[in-house]
Amino acid sequence: MFTNKKGSEAGSSSHSASQQSSAVAPSRPAAVPPGTKPKSGAPSVLSPDLYIKGNLKTSSDIKIEGQVEGDVRARLLTVGEDATIRGQLIGDEVVVNGRIIGKIRGVKVRLNNGARVEGDIIHETIAIEAGAHFEGSVKRQENPLAEDAPGPIGKQRPPAPKEGSPPVKG
Repeated sequence: MFTNKKGSEAGSSSHSASQQSSAVAPSRPAAVPPGTKPKSGAPSVLSPDLYIKGNLKTSSDIKIEGQVEGDVRARLLTVGEDATIRGQLIGDEVVVNGRIIGKIRGVKVRLNNGARVEGDIIHETIAIEAGAHFEGSVKRQENPLAEDAPGPIGKQRPPAPKEGSPPVKG
């Protein structure tokens, strides 16, 4: 009497356990195929006590609170209030709250109150809040992220004519 009940319970419990194990698979992170951009979640954050010497590149978002000596490339690049970056910033959107010494290339560039930028900015759209400090030149360009973007900003003068040569018209 006891054996029949246990045998049927054991059979039914092993049957239900096999149903559960086949119904619920262990969760594993999905592999991202090469060349595809991962969905953006929370940004990577470089803490205020972090100092990096070298270039940073990500296809996601990054927020820098520390110091970087090198170029930084990201989709959304946010520079914290106490951060300092010495190098080029490249991103779809660049938001500056801290200090930049170098060039900024971005589709959307925003210098917030308290931002300090010493360098050139190549952009598609730009916003500079009151209280932001900017020293450099600004150039609007249709595709500021293009690798073949012109180097120096501003109109270059033709070379001065040599003595005795006819003046150059142009």
